[in-house]
Amino acid sequence: MKTVGQIFLTVLSLAYPFLWYYGRENGAFFWLATLMCVLWITRAVTQQTSAQRLVSWAVAAFFAAVLFFGRPDSMYWYPVAVSALMLAAFGGSLFAKQTLVERLARLQHPDLPPEGVRYTRKVTQIWCAFFIFNGTTAALLAHTAHYDWWAVYTGIVSYVLMGLLGGGEWLYRKTVLKL
Repeated sequence: MKTVGQIFLTVLSLAYPFLWYYGRENGAFFWLATLMCVLWITRAVTQQTSAQRLVSWAVAAFFAAVLFFGRPDSMYWYPVAVSALMLAAFGGSLFAKQTLVERLARLQHPDLPPEGVRYTRKVTQIWCAFFIFNGTTAALLAHTAHYDWWAVYTGIVSYVLMGLLGGGEWLYRKTVLKL
């Protein structure tokens, strides 16, 4: 996917909770679901790895099903689906030779020592716990129809928590582990 398309999809995904929350009463269902579906299909077609294509097709299929069945209430479940896919990516890598976090770490440190490998495995497990918490929270808010809280959580709080987790891990790694 071209850079402009990737940026547009990222911005749209970040703004999605508020676009849906504030537009749900004004006919946003069809245009937002259609736009998200088209963008994810475009991303699926242009991805380089089969895993990236699979994730993109899965998200596109989610929006296609929402449109096909005409279920606007399903739009609240997009953040839950994203958390589930991220959990699958991080959690699935725990059963691979290298975890996702280890592969990322090896981009900067190709000769990662055994203690670094153990550390990246623990960080991967922490991210898995976060995605379970994040998806569960978004699902509970959607299920209980606390849509205002859902918008704030999925549109602000979850991103702040991700930033704190990522930033905290980086700070710990740089100051305590000296990596």
